[in-house]
Amino acid sequence: MSKKAERTTAYIIETVAPIFNKHGYIGTSMSDLTEATGLTKGAIYGNFENKEALALSAFEYNRNQLLSAIDEQLGAEEDSLGKLFSLINFYKQYDVFTLPMGGCPILNVGIDAQGNNTLLAAAVKETVKDIEGKIALVLENGAKQNELHLPVPPLQFAKQLFTMIQGAVAMSTITRDRKYLINTLTYLEHLVRKEIKK
Repeated sequence: MSKKAERTTAYIIETVAPIFNKHGYIGTSMSDLTEATGLTKGAIYGNFENKEALALSAFEYNRNQLLSAIDEQLGAEEDSLGKLFSLINFYKQYDVFTLPMGGCPILNVGIDAQGNNTLLAAAVKETVKDIEGKIALVLENGAKQNELHLPVPPLQFAKQLFTMIQGAVAMSTITRDRKYLINTLTYLEHLVRKEIKK
């Protein structure tokens, strides 16, 4: 692939990623994509096999931004408690972080793809597993270094923690009230301090 073709492909993905995320796979029309990119249908499909391939690339683009941000938070502090608090603080601003993406890609694409796109649904499920795995590793290392006391195995605790975070994201999105996000994450800080900090 030439440099120009690579640039065009990257431009298309970056431009359409928030559109797919906001309107969903079915809700995004070809005219939405041509209007946003300023390219013809032929130019878009010259870079992607079909709409499904483009939607998957768009999700992966948003997913990679999210995973990079999470890695940054989890790498910012030395100890496991610091890493957890850094992650919780990131999620307190998650609605602001995901605004340019058109909202939370896990929530939006995860719900939208359930009934109409098995590839996208599988990609979201894999992303959830990735994030839970990253949190579990922090918890496991914290327990090994005697910084944390976990009442359940690290992955189980990570799943519960991430479920609460995503639940708060969902409620905040549905009600357009960020108190759901802030209050839940403040409670999670309290939970970490009281329940698992040694």
